[in-house]
Amino acid sequence: MRSFLLLLPLWGLWGVVGASDFRICAFNVQVFGESKSKNVEVMKTLVKIIARCDVCVLQEVRDSKNKAVPKLMAELNSYYRASRYDLVSSESLGRSAYQEQYVFVYRTATAEVVGQYQYPDNLPGSPDAFAREPFVVKFNAPSTAIKSFVLIPVHTSPENATIEIDALYDVFTAVRRKWRNENVMLLGDFNADCSYLPKKNRKDVRLLTDPRFLWLIGDDRDTTVRESTDCAYDRIVVEGNTFPRLIVPGSAEPFLFPAEYGLTEEQALSVSDHYPVQVSLRSGPYQKGRPVKSGPCPGLVLSPPLVLAVFWLAFS
Repeated sequence: MRSFLLLLPLWGLWGVVGASDFRICAFNVQVFGESKSKNVEVMKTLVKIIARCDVCVLQEVRDSKNKAVPKLMAELNSYYRASRYDLVSSESLGRSAYQEQYVFVYRTATAEVVGQYQYPDNLPGSPDAFAREPFVVKFNAPSTAIKSFVLIPVHTSPENATIEIDALYDVFTAVRRKWRNENVMLLGDFNADCSYLPKKNRKDVRLLTDPRFLWLIGDDRDTTVRESTDCAYDRIVVEGNTFPRLIVPGSAEPFLFPAEYGLTEEQALSVSDHYPVQVSLRSGPYQKGRPVKSGPCPGLVLSPPLVLAVFWLAFS
């Protein structure tokens, strides 16, 4: 009995560490509009994907009648009643009749929008560089070690990817100057691989040549659903000394939702031809460049097999 009582504090710690990490996602939902929102199975999958994230930046949203996004939010909040989700979105953006929106869906219990900025894309040096200029959002996230950060999303035009990815450097500079916040993340469908960003063009991209920038999704990661393609189109990039240290190691990756939800390639492609990309921020206070875990046993994670092993030793 005494052994059992000694184990109770350990049982309470099972799975605590890591459970509160803050996840940021970016997802090209491939022409999300009224037609796709009528597909029940697609909507179920989208809700499950988005609900995994504290902030999820949706790209390629084409909802001119403003029906698909409200429906998605209603289903998200109905299905996951323990959490409430809200959104902030850009206007429809584009040079022609074809236009898209950036939509940030966020969990209100863990994230708060404190600023938004539509990059004007008419600044000297790179006027009209973007097909869909970035819509930038600043968040507070009190549970994280970083506390406040800025997200710069982009969905580049494939034929102009090199120019647009390079121009993100100018967006980054403008945002840093505007908000004086060093915790800036660039993310989205950069089209940053294969024929859209050939190796010969990489010397012309300042985000690649400037050593301050860390590309968290590398060239070796396939972010496409279709089995016949293998390209790292979708990326997450951070800058500086602080932000990279407050990211959970190994958390930056594509989310392979077809395998997670048991979907065939055909079923997955009805959702999107891209995987979401994601990264997690550490939770807890931050001191001298690194997060500090609170509690009596920092860093301890008790998996079910470990708990069973401890019980076996206690009672054997």
